[in-house]
Amino acid sequence: MGTGPLPAPGVSGTPGVGQGVRGAALPPGEGGPRVDLTDPGVFGAGVPHEEFARLRREDPVSWTPEPHGRGFWSVTRYSDVVTVHREVGTYSSQVGATALEDLEPDALAARASMLDLDPPEHTRLRRTVAPEFTRRSVGGYRTRVQDVVRQVLAEVLPSGGETVEFEAVSRVATTIPIRVLCQVLGVPEKDEPLLIELGDRMIGNTDPDLAQVLLDSQESDAYRLLPFRSPAALQMHAYGRELAVRKQRDPGSDLVTALVQGRAPGTPRLAGAEFDAMFLLLVVAGNETTRSALALGLQAFAEYPDQWDLLAARVEAGDPEAIAAAAEEVLRWTTPLHHFRRTATRDTELAGQVIAAEDKVVVWYPSANRDGTVFTDPDRFDVTRTPNQHVSFGRGGPHRCLGEHLARLEIQVVLEELLPRVVRFEVAGPVRRVRSNFVHGLKSLPLRAVPRRPTDPLTSHLGSRP
Repeated sequence: MGTGPLPAPGVSGTPGVGQGVRGAALPPGEGGPRVDLTDPGVFGAGVPHEEFARLRREDPVSWTPEPHGRGFWSVTRYSDVVTVHREVGTYSSQVGATALEDLEPDALAARASMLDLDPPEHTRLRRTVAPEFTRRSVGGYRTRVQDVVRQVLAEVLPSGGETVEFEAVSRVATTIPIRVLCQVLGVPEKDEPLLIELGDRMIGNTDPDLAQVLLDSQESDAYRLLPFRSPAALQMHAYGRELAVRKQRDPGSDLVTALVQGRAPGTPRLAGAEFDAMFLLLVVAGNETTRSALALGLQAFAEYPDQWDLLAARVEAGDPEAIAAAAEEVLRWTTPLHHFRRTATRDTELAGQVIAAEDKVVVWYPSANRDGTVFTDPDRFDVTRTPNQHVSFGRGGPHRCLGEHLARLEIQVVLEELLPRVVRFEVAGPVRRVRSNFVHGLKSLPLRAVPRRPTDPLTSHLGSRP
C-alpha cells in the first residue's frame, strides 16, 4: 500500500532484529491464506468469508506474503484481534503506522495522524476532539440527526404512496452522515459535495472509478508524503486551513472553532500539520464508516426481508431495544473496515505463533465478526442478536472508534424513520462494490422501496420519536 527499497518477506527492516521464526519460510501450500488478502480485487468481488473461516480453524495467525512488501501476520480470530487492540505496548500503531504500506521515516512523520500514534501522544490529540463525541454529547445531537434524516428521506420517498426506485448510496447513505458531520464541524452545506469527492478519492485509492491516482501506480510516488498517497489530501488540507482561518475570524459553536481557538483560555488548540491531519481524519473517518454501514445495511434488509419484517414487528410490539439491537447487527454484518495494521515492538507469541519484533500484524475485522466461538450462527443476519460484542469499532485499548456513538445514533434514526415509510426493500439493479481491501463499501445500490399502506399500524410512528 510503492515505497523505496523494502526488506525481504518475513525479515525485519532493522538488521539483527526480528529475524526469528517466520511463516514466510513455509513451502507454498503449507499454511497461510489461499487467497491474496493484499489484492483489492478479491474484496471488490466480496469479502472472502469462507477463507477467513478456514484461517480461524486452521491458521488463525498466518503469515501473509505481499507482492510489494515484506509480508505480515494475518490475525483472524476474535480473541486474538482483541488482544492486539488491547496490548498497545506490544502491538504499536506508531511504529510503522496503521496502513499495510511500509513507509520511509519521512513519510511516517509527514503522514502521522491520531490513528498512527500511541499514548501519550495519541491521548493528547484524542482529548482535543473527544468531548464532541461522548455518549452524552451525541445524545444532544438526536434532534439534529432526525431533521437531517427526515429531510433526506422526504426527497427520496414521496408521500404519495407509490413504489419508488432510487440510488441508495448517493441519495441516502452518503448524504446523511456527511450532512451531520458538516454541522458538527461547522462546514457550510454547500461544501458537502467537495468533501465527499475528496474523501472518495482518498479512501478509494485502489479503485479506478473513484481515484485518478491509484495507490500502486508510479504516479503516486509524487504524493508519498500525503495520506493515502493521494493528491486529494492536499486539497483537503487546503480546505481545512481556509475553514480554520474563517473560524478564527468568525468563531461558532462547532468543533473546528474549538480546535483552532481552544475550548477555554489555556486549553489545547491545534495548528499546522496536527490540524491538517485531524481535519482530514474527522472528514474521512467520520463519514466513511457510517456511509458504508448504511448502504450495506440497506442491502442486507433487501436481501433478508424477513429481518425487516421482524424488526417492524418488534417495534410495533413496543420493544424498546429493537432498534438498538438491529443497529448493532447492521454494524457487525457490514463491518465497514476490513483491517488495520500494527507493528510488534518486541518478540512475542500470539495463539501459539511466534511473532518477532518489527513484524507487521494485521487484524481482520470481518473475520472476527463472524467468529462462531463468540457469535451464534455468525453467518446469519439476525436483528434480534444480543449480546452483540462486535469489533466494528475496535474493542479494547485506546484506539476504539471515536465516533461510534454518533454512527450508532445515525443508523438508529435511519431505521426509525424508514420503518414507518417502507414495508419492503428490493434490489433493483446491479450492486457495485468498492475495490478495496481496506474499506468495505458500495459504489452503487439501486433499491426499490415499497411503501407501507396508510392503514399499517407502523405508520403512526412516523415522526413520533422525540
